[in-house]
Order: sequence, then structure tokens, then C-alpha cells
Amino acid sequence: MHDDMPTITLTSGPEIPALGIGTWKMGEDPSRRSDEVAALRAAIDQGMTLIDTAEMYGDGASEDVAGEAIAGRRDEVFLVSKVYPWNASRQGTMEACEASLKRLGTDRLDLYLLHWRGEHPLKDTVAAMEDLKRAGKIGAWGVSNFDIDDMEELMAVPGGDHCVANQVLFNLSRRGIEFDLLPWCQARRMAVMAYSPIEQGRILRHPELIRIAKAYQATPAQLALAFVLDRDGVVAIPKTASVARVTENHGAIDLDISDEDWAALDAAFPPPTRKQPLEML
Repeated sequence: MHDDMPTITLTSGPEIPALGIGTWKMGEDPSRRSDEVAALRAAIDQGMTLIDTAEMYGDGASEDVAGEAIAGRRDEVFLVSKVYPWNASRQGTMEACEASLKRLGTDRLDLYLLHWRGEHPLKDTVAAMEDLKRAGKIGAWGVSNFDIDDMEELMAVPGGDHCVANQVLFNLSRRGIEFDLLPWCQARRMAVMAYSPIEQGRILRHPELIRIAKAYQATPAQLALAFVLDRDGVVAIPKTASVARVTENHGAIDLDISDEDWAALDAAFPPPTRKQPLEML
């Protein structure tokens, strides 16, 4: 792990970088493949060694790109993928995992997530996850897009408390989880992985974000990432296919924002005052 990279420790043991890289939409346009592979490799070089993908992304094409990027460097990377809800039966989860491993060109995932809730009983998915763990195919497992009632239901399933992470939408403009889900996960030392931490760029034109970022000679994206990274136990996984943007994202870890400026951001992007339904993209 690079010395300056903030980390969080999963309940299963591994220490992971608090800033990684996502791969949503990678692999969908062959003309961009070399840029995508270069961006992933640059992320690894700069200590953003957590790579997040899923069988859903480009129907496996993103895993294929990620596989190319990590070839020969598998041991440097903390690799995350996800199973489709409709594949998440006991047998289906095993088969989906094997297919993901094949596309990624590896014998194991470090973390395997249920992408969102589907019709298969949680107990079957959890049983498959535990089987995969015993077989050494995955290091740990978690969920994605689970709200607090889903998490409570998961905890009641045999082995459900082995869940180490919940990946959800979280950024300055979508702070609903701060009311209940985030504290719930923090109390259990369960990692929260924030996808779309800069809201796919939509918040970067916000005048207050621009104003505060300028005061730190930072970009709005760096400030938006710093907000996510400031939360205990939260990992940000911005997606980019640009090496320059990877380097820009890395700069977020060096920002030291004053209490006054955090307060100004709270005024511009108010935290929740009551329970909100979990948002998804």
C-alpha cells in the first residue's frame, strides 16, 4: 500500500485503499479499450489498487478489460466483482463466479458482491458465498444497494453476519445513507463502498463546490471525493478511463478541509434530517 493512501480494514482481515477505481461502462466501446486499460494500470501504479467491476457491466466486457489491466499484477490488486440478482441462486452464484474469474483471468476474487436484491432467497446466496469462500474462489463477500431493512434481514440469515461490505450510491448530492445506513454499517465495522462519488460529474458545476475547491487549489472533483473519503469506513470508487483523471482523483487524498468549509458544503448540500429511501443509479 502506498504510504499516503488512506486505508480501511475489512472485518475479514485485509486492509484496502479508501480510494479505488470503478469500471462501469468499460469494455462497451472497443476503440476506448487501450485508454481504459491504461487508466486501470495507472490507478494500480498510484496505489488505488481496488478495482471494482461486475458481470453486469458490458455483459462481462468490463471484467475482460480489468483482466487485461491486471495481467501479471494480480497480487497487487484488491479485486471486486458482483453477481446479477437473477444468477444469485446457490448454484447460479457458483457458476456466475466461475464465469467472472475466467473473464478476469484469475483464480480468485478478493470480494464478491450481490449486485442488488432479487427473487432468490438471501439464505441461498449467502450459502453459495460461504461455499466460494471455503473453496478459495473468493476472499470475502458483501452486498450492493441494500438498505437498512435489507441488511437487518441479511443479518438474520445463517452466515449473513459474514458480510463485509455494502456498495451504495453516495456523494455530496445523495447523502441519505448518513441518516441511518451509514451509522449502522460503521457500528458493525462493515465497509461502505460509495459508487458514483462525484455523481458522474453532474455536481461538478455547483458554484459552492467550485468556490471551496479553488481555495484549496483543488478541482471540484477532488473536493467531492474528499467529502466521501472523510467518512469513516467509506471507500470511494470513481470510474474513469482517463489517466489524467486517475491522477486528479488521487490528489483528493491530500486535501485537508477546514471545519468552516465542511460547514459551507453542508449548507450547499444539506445532510438528511429523516429516513430516505435508498437511491440507486
